Amino acid sequence: MNAAVSESPHTVTVKNVPDTKIEHPCDIIVKITTTNICGSDLHMYEGRTSFETGRTLGHENRGQVMEVGSAVRKVQVGEYVVLPFNIACGFCKQCERGLTNYCLTMQPVLAFAGAAYGFADMGPYQGGQAELLRVPYGDFNALRLGEDAAERQTDYVMLSDIFPTGYHATEMAHVKPGDQTIVFGAGPVGQMAAYSALLKGAGRVWVADHQPDRLRKAEEIGAIPINTAEQNPAEVVKEATLGLGPDNGCECVGYQAHDAEGHEDASLTLNGLIDSVRFTGDIGVVGVFLPDDPGGAEAQGELEAQGKLPIDFGMMWFKGQHMGTGQAPVKRYNRALRDLIAGEKAKPSFVVSFPSPHVGSTHEERHPLHLPPAARSARTRPRLGQCAPGRAPGLAPAGFARALSVGDTSRHRLGHDARSASGCCPSLSRTAALTSP
Repeated sequence: MNAAVSESPHTVTVKNVPDTKIEHPCDIIVKITTTNICGSDLHMYEGRTSFETGRTLGHENRGQVMEVGSAVRKVQVGEYVVLPFNIACGFCKQCERGLTNYCLTMQPVLAFAGAAYGFADMGPYQGGQAELLRVPYGDFNALRLGEDAAERQTDYVMLSDIFPTGYHATEMAHVKPGDQTIVFGAGPVGQMAAYSALLKGAGRVWVADHQPDRLRKAEEIGAIPINTAEQNPAEVVKEATLGLGPDNGCECVGYQAHDAEGHEDASLTLNGLIDSVRFTGDIGVVGVFLPDDPGGAEAQGELEAQGKLPIDFGMMWFKGQHMGTGQAPVKRYNRALRDLIAGEKAKPSFVVSFPSPHVGSTHEERHPLHLPPAARSARTRPRLGQCAPGRAPGLAPAGFARALSVGDTSRHRLGHDARSASGCCPSLSRTAALTSP
């Protein structure tokens, strides 16, 4: 089968690899029909994680069940399913508490918790940017889809990561009906956080970014855009709330945040939220922050390379704020969010902004995977989401569709457009729908 394989930093090739197969009676094999490129994939692409060479990327997957293990009882061959990026067992202490994002069984390193497809430090599992994917504990991990699965695949694929991750940010921020909420970062996860807050009945939702296309997208769904190239987000929201600030906020950027000049500062969005959110307010952080960043010393500093950031903790303590962090436990939310999509109450595919032709050739030579000009202009530096008082963030694009053909034997190398692309969310920040024929 063909798969997108990480060869080295800045080099990903589509190459032929051995077909995946059942390895455990509880496994299922899924033919991937739609997958997303996440901002977390770009961390790995740029060498900013410990992702091993030779592994297949891709943790946002949707497809059709092709084979089931002998112990599988619920999922059936032929069904369409969407797969949480978390790989979980369903029976360990963490899974029993609903914390499938920190499963103990599937993570082979005893000192760690949590597993995922094609993801650094989250187990040896191959990713789904491939023709086939092995899904451990298929009955537990696969969410079955209804009769509209094929026609609404760009909506349902968002249940693998981006939609639940944005929703998780609002859960950790305790967004309630009537609340006033600020979201830092208008990439796809930031869009999903704003969308989720509005679905929950938030009275006003601000989205801070300096990319005009993203801000237009946020405004289309009913959020209030703040162009951080022109305004200080904290000042804007305080002026609108009698000087108090919003009830809560969401961080949807992560450790590769950049200022307007393109300089990385992992503390930008965190400090922006501490400044913006009112006393005793809540902050939900779903942007990726890591304890070990191989490129962090050069890009930022020695402390940042170890995940140690200069955040305004004194102000946070003084204001009595609460902060929730970590990857989303997708299974906690994906069934309810699926039913909102099925009931036409939610359409997360609004972040997929345009289609583009298949990438592929019938010959063996390596060649750049070029993006159309519209995508290229939307993806230049500065990178993902930064927003600190008086400084502008550079976030991932609001989303774009990218078709990737994996049905041939050619090899592809991502070009400079991907190198300068933004994307720094758990899941998630930049999302591109990759649909096989």
